[in-house]
Amino acid sequence: MALDPNEHPDKSISKFESMLRTDDIYFFDAEDFEEIIHHYLNNGKISLGKKAIQIGLEQHPNSLELKLLQVEVLAFEDKYEAAEKLLDEIQNLDAYNEEIYIQRANLQSKQDNHQEAVNLLLEALHLTDDSFDIHSLLGMEYLFMDDYEKAKRSFMKCVEYDDRDYSSLYNVVYCFEFLEDFDGAIHYLNDYLERNPYCEVAWHQLGKMYYAMDMYPEALTAFDFAVISDDSFIGAYFEKGKVLEKLGRYNEAIENYETTITIEDPTSHAFLRLGKCHEKLGNTDLAKYYYYNTVHEDPLLDKGWLAITDFHFNLKDYEKALYYINKAINIDGENTLYWKKAAKIYFAMENYDEADFAYKQTVDLGNYELSTWRNWAETLKRIGDLDSSIQVVIQGLEFYPENPELTYKLAGLYLKNGEMAEAKKKLAEAIHLDMDKLQLFDEEFPEFSEIKWVKAFVSKIKKTST
Repeated sequence: MALDPNEHPDKSISKFESMLRTDDIYFFDAEDFEEIIHHYLNNGKISLGKKAIQIGLEQHPNSLELKLLQVEVLAFEDKYEAAEKLLDEIQNLDAYNEEIYIQRANLQSKQDNHQEAVNLLLEALHLTDDSFDIHSLLGMEYLFMDDYEKAKRSFMKCVEYDDRDYSSLYNVVYCFEFLEDFDGAIHYLNDYLERNPYCEVAWHQLGKMYYAMDMYPEALTAFDFAVISDDSFIGAYFEKGKVLEKLGRYNEAIENYETTITIEDPTSHAFLRLGKCHEKLGNTDLAKYYYYNTVHEDPLLDKGWLAITDFHFNLKDYEKALYYINKAINIDGENTLYWKKAAKIYFAMENYDEADFAYKQTVDLGNYELSTWRNWAETLKRIGDLDSSIQVVIQGLEFYPENPELTYKLAGLYLKNGEMAEAKKKLAEAIHLDMDKLQLFDEEFPEFSEIKWVKAFVSKIKKTST
């Protein structure tokens, strides 16, 4: 029996599933099958979708739409040859169906042949006036190819077709960001807002662009308009809070972060920002409260653990700071920021052996920042292991070969270790790199700065450098 065309799609699905359970045979229009198949595929019920395609083609063997849906399933299952063969059959029946080219492009894209996918989508464009979806697909292919300029233009066309296509609007802004064309993004969004003055999404994105350019008053205005356009827009309140923090208006920032919590369940990021604001205001107990809630809400958020550690470190409560950073390390022992922070705490506690171990872990896990090499070398110097300290600085100079700070430090370490020839060589090199930073050498190694031969050597190098 045919379904009433006015029946709700849910009834079509219910009748189809009833047919499967009872083995009764119901007749469906081809359009009904399309709705049923789309429902199953969109909900990840592939086996039911395949069953609907099978029965649909039994009842409507000449339906090109159902055959194209079968191609989609074959592509999903990576059965590329079977999908291409079926598309050849469909093309023999309808050579000018743009969906054939779209499906062929999908097959090529899934096999990482993105340029070929683009070529097929461009052919599809010539076959239809309804090109919205094709431009969206082209944009994604260009993104796969890292061609952000062409991707941007494709997504712009999508926005031209539909001002409410926020997904494409986000992608346009993303392309501007990747191209580091913030001025272009601001111009585009302002132009868009001329046509859509109450679009909270565009105001929000505009605020983020101003924020990225340190234009905080303009960013604040944009986020204000986003909130006016939608007073439940959590993202706008949160970003507005960040701007107010930058402007030093911490109480107002707190109000905005608290608003996000009243609208929806609190997030660890909101707790973290609240903690930071209260810490700036000297509200120690409230800062502590929000930092504790941050790590409780999301134990995997490294910024939370680092914030609560820094909070106690700044109060010189090193035991508490160490307690929390060790808790963080127990959760994620491969986080280099945790190990580096632990090293800093151990150093402050004058536990140099543990600091040495923590710095070793930091480097072994891939942190090669300048401060890591400098501080690790200083730790080893405090232990009295000058040979190891020298080796650490040499390693650091492999990553920062013309860094004057490390070079001055190495010269001083060679002097302390009695390696005069190497010391002179490195000291001369450091002065050539940056004469003004000689004071760093004087401050760190004052025992050498007044030695006659050192003063004479430095004076000679300075003369040859000028």
